[in-house]
Amino acid sequence: MSIKQRDELSFDELDELVRPAPEVVEFEQVANSMVSRRGFLGGGAAVGASAFVMGSTTLATSSALAAGHKHSRLAFEMVKANALDTITVPKGYKWDVLVSWGDPLFSNAPALDTSTGGTGASQELAFGDHNDGMALFSHNGRQILCVNNEYTNRKTLHINRTDGVPTTADDIRKSKAAHGVSIVEVAQRNGKWGIVQDSSYNRRITVDTDMDITGPARGHDLLKTKADPKGVTSKGTWNNCGNGQTPWGTYLTCEENFNGYFSSSDEGFELTSEMKRYGISHKDWGYKWAMADSRFDVSQEPNEPNRAGYIVEIDPLNPTARPKKRTALGRFKHENAELTIAANGHVVVYLGDDERGEFLYRFVSKHKYLAGGNNLDLLEEGTLYVAKFHDDNRGEWLPLTPKTTGMTEAEISIHTRVAASKVGATTMDRPEWVASNPNKVEVYCSLTNNKNRGVKPNAGGDETPASGPNPRVKNNFGQIVRWTPMNEDHTSTEFKWNLFVLAGNPAVYDDANAGSSNITQDNMFNSPDGIKFDSKGLLWIQTDGNYSNQKGFEGQGNNQMLVADPETGEIRRFLVGPKECEITGAAWNPERTTMFISVQHPGEKGNSHWPEGGQSVPRSSVIAISREDGAVIG
Repeated sequence: MSIKQRDELSFDELDELVRPAPEVVEFEQVANSMVSRRGFLGGGAAVGASAFVMGSTTLATSSALAAGHKHSRLAFEMVKANALDTITVPKGYKWDVLVSWGDPLFSNAPALDTSTGGTGASQELAFGDHNDGMALFSHNGRQILCVNNEYTNRKTLHINRTDGVPTTADDIRKSKAAHGVSIVEVAQRNGKWGIVQDSSYNRRITVDTDMDITGPARGHDLLKTKADPKGVTSKGTWNNCGNGQTPWGTYLTCEENFNGYFSSSDEGFELTSEMKRYGISHKDWGYKWAMADSRFDVSQEPNEPNRAGYIVEIDPLNPTARPKKRTALGRFKHENAELTIAANGHVVVYLGDDERGEFLYRFVSKHKYLAGGNNLDLLEEGTLYVAKFHDDNRGEWLPLTPKTTGMTEAEISIHTRVAASKVGATTMDRPEWVASNPNKVEVYCSLTNNKNRGVKPNAGGDETPASGPNPRVKNNFGQIVRWTPMNEDHTSTEFKWNLFVLAGNPAVYDDANAGSSNITQDNMFNSPDGIKFDSKGLLWIQTDGNYSNQKGFEGQGNNQMLVADPETGEIRRFLVGPKECEITGAAWNPERTTMFISVQHPGEKGNSHWPEGGQSVPRSSVIAISREDGAVIG
């Protein structure tokens, strides 16, 4: 495989390339036979109860759509799908670029040199690459934006190297500095948002930032390295995807595909079963960090991967505060961290593990939140649970404890996937962002897609039958599941669930791949990823899927952002992004008149020049969206 071909693979495809999931031929034959014999809509096991669990949503949606705009809470004209190399928003709305990859955060830093991709020194003083999840913090009238920088486009970061392959130690320094988190003060001047250079809040948190390890795994032998023989501190965070925000004013950044940065200089080095479960391989995904930093060489530092894959808590208002890795929330490919305060005062954090056939988790704090009190260590102790969905629309949270798993608390925190497999949790179609309704005790999770559903087990050998909230074999379109905790108590171990939407293409298919009844040829999409509620209780849905606009995805255009009304099931497309991008992350200013979102990896296959146009280098950017009349967005 050429470097170009490899660079065009998604994270999941790279994962399968270096670490294929176990093949079970008999399982695949049974699944395929079931689908061909019964089809998707025949009421058989391939669809299960999920084919008809959307009853109330479906009826409400039909009523809302029949009534037209008159009774709709979605007060904008829906944008049509397209494949343009720009941002498309509804009539009456406008957008501007707030900040782009390489923009200097300080006046003594140079502007980005797009002919070279800059240097390690310049990147350390600049906004990172591939911005993703974000949160805005308002403090004494000032606005501080925290933005994840998930990964990089090596072909533009190392544009002065053959095929974008890093070759020097400074290339590695630059690559590491492009990852992590960018914290910037932003302000509106003359009606346009921009960063405040030289703000005392501006800083970069990168792969080389010192951090404290907290929780059950702190000091465990599996976390000890040559540089940290006590296993209590860690260097850096990378591949930060989704995020969370706490009521005590801290930012939660989530480490996702951390495994793709490790390699082994010793081809004979024997990988443990736990390493394989987490996707650690002898080869990395082309970053070559081990070339200049031995901690990414697993044959030299076999415990280093155990120090990545956590939720990291950051205080954005205290530039001297050290970030904290919260091991109590488990180690896996974290998508986001949706935090809510239960009625009884306990902190509940919902967490998805974004890999085919992995699991959905919940953390419940040991201690209670106290408004105005000292809550800084509430994520230090608690119980981690994993979801079990039943076909009769019931569900339960299974505790991951020494009693239920036979593992110590530290082992559960480090090898969380193994613990979840032991208790028989439900394998999911890549659980991505989780969103909790601020006006109602209900929670949503986007299950983006899973081509292996009903075909092969997950990386741990757990079977992935098409049932429950994952009803489609070889799921290419994804769905959003929602659940209501029993007795409206987020700490309850029982819940009821249904499917809010089954994404699909009714212009091409007339089976389950057409989607649920609230999907039409006008609002269709695939691969729901980022989801977030606004203060009105409307659900914003962002996609990161197939933008080929061909075959089964014909007519769906570029990745997009939609808005849904949970009460009626109505969904409208609000925005379409430029070519080959992902739309992700969302935050609002305090007045709710501006919405910030991330436009990640435009032109990842080389076919975009957004945002500057012409023949310019494409740059991931945060944009600010507002109404032309200055009113609240919604």
